[in-house]
Amino acid sequence: MEPDSITTAMWIETLTRVIDGGHLARGEDLSGLIDLAARPLGLRVELLMVDLAQQSLIPVRTESRPPVGIAGTMGGRAFQLGEILPCLDDGMRTLWVPVLDGTDRAGVMRVGIGDLRDDGDLRRRLWTLAGLAGHLLMTKLAYSDRLRRLRSNGPLSLASELLWHLLPPRTFATERVVVAALLEPHAQVAGDAYDYNIDGDMIDLAVFDSLGHDIRAALTSTLAITAVRNARRDGETDLEVIAARADEAILSQSGPRQFATAVLARFNTSDGALEYLLAGHPPPLLVRHNRVVKELVTTPRLPLGLQIPGVPLPVVGREQLEPGDRLLLYSDGIVEARDGDGAFFGEARLVELTERAEADDLSAPETLRRLGAAVLAHQGGELQDDATLVMLDWSDRGHLRLFPSSTSESEPPMDIRDSPTER
Repeated sequence: MEPDSITTAMWIETLTRVIDGGHLARGEDLSGLIDLAARPLGLRVELLMVDLAQQSLIPVRTESRPPVGIAGTMGGRAFQLGEILPCLDDGMRTLWVPVLDGTDRAGVMRVGIGDLRDDGDLRRRLWTLAGLAGHLLMTKLAYSDRLRRLRSNGPLSLASELLWHLLPPRTFATERVVVAALLEPHAQVAGDAYDYNIDGDMIDLAVFDSLGHDIRAALTSTLAITAVRNARRDGETDLEVIAARADEAILSQSGPRQFATAVLARFNTSDGALEYLLAGHPPPLLVRHNRVVKELVTTPRLPLGLQIPGVPLPVVGREQLEPGDRLLLYSDGIVEARDGDGAFFGEARLVELTERAEADDLSAPETLRRLGAAVLAHQGGELQDDATLVMLDWSDRGHLRLFPSSTSESEPPMDIRDSPTER
């Protein structure tokens, strides 16, 4: 195909073929479906899905090339930075295109472009195709064990299987705020969990750390999350009342006493008002102007599921955030991670790495991925405890870090029906 011969009608036909074929496609069919639809344009497309550990990009096609590492590869760099990156792949001019489901990083597309002109128009079209691929991939994941095996990149414990089905996506964003989360070890997690909710101007955040490292811990976290969600969906907004609902759910279970430490928070994106409740959990960190400026400390309550007479009543903390602030919630598995000599990872190192990521202007999900990788490296690749991170990024630029710069608001995505290259 001639370098400039792709018309708008041809792009529309490609997207139509993918949408129509997607209705009846199995999970393993998606990469081939997209490739076949794009071939009349002179493109060769391969879809790769990120694994739960965010260490590898796994080809979705049944018979394909080996996984691509996220560290030290062009495909991995495209995933990390959210940028469309060019390279030569086996002698073919190739673009690596990030694949998002909404704003949650789902993987990348490897696109051989042959003799086509690599310009902003082509990249915007491929970005649209990648967005469609991301939505289809996550839709098929819901009922494809094969895709789930690829994504887990190894066996999951029963507790991990339970929690991963329960948790929301690791990233959600609007034009005003980004919420990102990370949970490790992905294959053996038991007691840690996170949750968030976005409705109107309000965002609810929660991090949980249940007693133990077995299925009972996972069940306790499941009860805590479900009770908190149930209270919210009943219209409850008082954090103390919501925590009490989690108490009731955990205490209703028979057997040995279980409990979960937690942070519950509510944030108003319209005015920056934050409320938070500590239930025996490490306090959140407030990041401002690339620096951790304070711990958000208040009188805590007992962990969820514990009720002891005479304990001082908790105080719901309040903080006024400023535009551009980031809030970091974490579990003790982060700061209490030990290296081979027994040295803790520690809060100071968490602060240092967070500030370094801020200075590098990384997106919220990439910041957490790198923090998680640092904790894992500190323990020699084997976490001794669950580790959870949740970040709230309140700014009008946070969402732009998730998208390729050629498709950001500084250069708006072009409507495929209104292309200046059509002849």
